[in-house]
Amino acid sequence: MNEIRIQVVNLVKEYTQGEQLIMALDHICFSIASGEFISITGRSGSGKSTLLNVLAGLTIPTSGSVLLEGKDLFTLSDDEISMYRNSRIGCVPQVSSILANLTVLDNVRLPFHLAKRKGDSSVEALRLLRLVGIEKLAARMPKRLSGGQLKRVVIARALMNEPDFLFADEPTGDLDAQTTEEIISVFKKMTDEGVAVLMVTHDLDVTEYTDSRYKMDRGVLSEIQRNTCNCTLSLNTCKCTE
Repeated sequence: MNEIRIQVVNLVKEYTQGEQLIMALDHICFSIASGEFISITGRSGSGKSTLLNVLAGLTIPTSGSVLLEGKDLFTLSDDEISMYRNSRIGCVPQVSSILANLTVLDNVRLPFHLAKRKGDSSVEALRLLRLVGIEKLAARMPKRLSGGQLKRVVIARALMNEPDFLFADEPTGDLDAQTTEEIISVFKKMTDEGVAVLMVTHDLDVTEYTDSRYKMDRGVLSEIQRNTCNCTLSLNTCKCTE
C-alpha cells in the first residue's frame, strides 16, 4: 500500500477580536500518514478545532501550506476542495450533524450521493453500520437513538466514501467508558486498513492508544511523545505504557 501523507508546513491562522490580534494557529508543522493514529489535546480555545477545519479545507489559513501528496490544498479550486472533502477525508464533528428526517441507513449513505458514483450505497452503508456495531438500527430514525449510537452513525457516515484521512473532533465526549472503548476500537480498525485518524480530545486516557500525541497551547502545537503500544485495545487492561 502506497503511503498517503498530509504535510502541514508553517501553518498560521490569525483573526481579530475587537482590537486584539488572535493567533489561533502559530506556525504549525507536522504530518499525518496512512495508517497513523494521532491525538491532539489542549484547553478549549487553544486552536484544536481551527486546525481540523483548516485540514478539512473549511477554513483558509493566513499563511503556510497543507500539502496532500505534495500539492497545496489551498491552490485548488472550490470544486476541487469540495471533492477533496467528499472523497479523501471523513469528518466527525463535535456537534451532531445527523439529519433527523432520514433513517440511520440513509444518513450514512448520504455522502455517496453528493457526487456521481457507481455502485450500491446501501451495501457499503450496511457494512459500515456493522463495523460500528449498529447494523440492526439501520431503519431507525435518529430521535430513537442514544448519544453513543448517534456518534456511531456519524463515524459510519464519515467512512462512507472510503477516505484516506478521518478527522474527529471530541468523538468520545459525553460517552460512557464502554462506548468510548468501542469507538476507539473502530478507529484502530480503520488505521489497520490504512486510514489515517487525527483525533482532537480532552480524554487523556484514550490518547494512550494513539501512535503519536500532541498538545496545543495558544495556537502552538508540540509533540508529547510517540507511543509504541500494539496490544489489543482495552482501556482498562493495557500494560504497554506502564
